[in-house]
Amino acid sequence: MSMNDTDLASHLAKVAGDILLHVRDSGVFGGKALGKAGDQTANQFLCHALREQRPDDGLLSEEEKDNPARLEKSRVWIVDPVDGTREYGEARADWAVHVGLSVDGQPVLGAVALPGLDGGTVLRTDQPRPVPPPPARLRMVVSRTRPASEAVTIAEKLDAELVPMGSAGAKAMAVILGQADIYLHSGGQYEWDSMAPAAVAIAHGLHASRIDGSPLIYNQADVYLPDLLICRKEHAETVLGLIAALTQTPVK
Repeated sequence: MSMNDTDLASHLAKVAGDILLHVRDSGVFGGKALGKAGDQTANQFLCHALREQRPDDGLLSEEEKDNPARLEKSRVWIVDPVDGTREYGEARADWAVHVGLSVDGQPVLGAVALPGLDGGTVLRTDQPRPVPPPPARLRMVVSRTRPASEAVTIAEKLDAELVPMGSAGAKAMAVILGQADIYLHSGGQYEWDSMAPAAVAIAHGLHASRIDGSPLIYNQADVYLPDLLICRKEHAETVLGLIAALTQTPVK
């Protein structure tokens, strides 16, 4: 198989999503065992495929023991085999598969598969689609189980409607798909939660940063990357200003 990087990311995300659907539809697993089986099966496929196709690149996966050798690499693939394990197990649509490539710490390219949507949608960095215009009242996508207090407060100040949703990837893609306008997260994440979604969002002309306005940097020794803002560019300055006022942290 000979593919460019984005074709590879998209293909692997799509196939991993199909594998996950087959695992769930098999009826063999239930409850937490289903999430574990899905995570492990998709992770094994993604990691084996990336090591086969890009043996000289680094690799970071949520479901695999970290290899510090990646820190010496310029090109590092960062994957989340199942983003939104709970939603996957509940047969909801708001879960995702993330496959992204970081180059010198930057979220350069990637793909986010949404296997639960009709047809198994895959959004990718090299095929940006038009982002629908915002409605009169803005919508802020938040966690359906534990919405961050900062996001709720900012939504109130903007008079934005809260849109509860599952995985980080699904939330980020909701802005592209016109289901939401702002995704503000401050409750703790890791590099695999946001790398591919941030790359895809940026490629679609959206703003993506930390909530203090600083850039998202990947392939760090500490993979904890706790906060994220993805939104339309015209809303970024307002949202960052409100966050700064709320947290008393200057915008970077």
